Amino acid sequence: MRAGPAAGVLALMGYDIDSPREAGTTRRDVLSVAAVLMAGGAFTVAGPAPHAAAESDGGCGVGYDEEFEAALAEADEAVPETRALAPERPPGRFALPLRRGFRVTARYGVRGNWIAGHHTGIDLAVPQGTPVHAVGAGTVVLARWSGAYGKAVTVRLRDGHYSVYGHLSRISVRQGARIGTGDRIGSSGATGRATGPHLHLEIRARRGYGSDINPVRYLAKRGARLL
Repeated sequence: MRAGPAAGVLALMGYDIDSPREAGTTRRDVLSVAAVLMAGGAFTVAGPAPHAAAESDGGCGVGYDEEFEAALAEADEAVPETRALAPERPPGRFALPLRRGFRVTARYGVRGNWIAGHHTGIDLAVPQGTPVHAVGAGTVVLARWSGAYGKAVTVRLRDGHYSVYGHLSRISVRQGARIGTGDRIGSSGATGRATGPHLHLEIRARRGYGSDINPVRYLAKRGARLL
C-alpha cells in the first residue's frame, strides 16, 4: 500500500509505525506537520475520516487533539513518579484490557487522514459497559473527559510507556492513583469521536502524540496476546 502524504512527512521527521523516534512528539512537531499538510491540501480538519466505520462497527476518528495533549502534559508533570507502585500480577507480566470476546474494527497502523498518517491505536468493539482493565501496573496521570477520546484514562506504566483507554462510558479510577496489572479502570462506551461502543487502546513510547507503537506487539512481548 502506498503511504499517504502525512506518513511521508512523519517519516522524514524520524517516525515509524512500529519504532517511533526516541524523543516522542512535541507540540511544535505536530503543529509543523499540520502546517505542511494544510499547505499541501493533504490534511482535513473537519468532517468524518474516510476510514470511519458504520455506527454498529464501533470505530472511532481519534486523531491529534490539542486540548487533550495539553491536559495530559500538564497532568503528567503534576503527578510525580512513584517507586512503590502496586505489585504486578503475576510479576513481570501484563494483562488483556478486556476479559470477554471482542471484535477488531480498526487495527493499529491503518492509513488515514490523521496527522500521524495512521490509526494510533486498536479499536475493540464490545457492548456498552464492558469492564476495562489496566494492561500493566502504573500511575494514573489523567482520568477525565479527553476531547476526541471522550472519557479516557491515561496510565504511566512502569517502563515509561503510556497506555490510553478511550471512549469509556464510565471512569473508575482517579488521577494520581497507583494501579496494578488487571485492575479495573472503567467501562467501555462510545463517548468522544466514536461511531459505536468500543475500546480504543493506545500505547505510547513517550507522552506525546506520534510516539505510538503497536499495542498488539507490545502486549505480546509481555505475555498478553491480544490477537
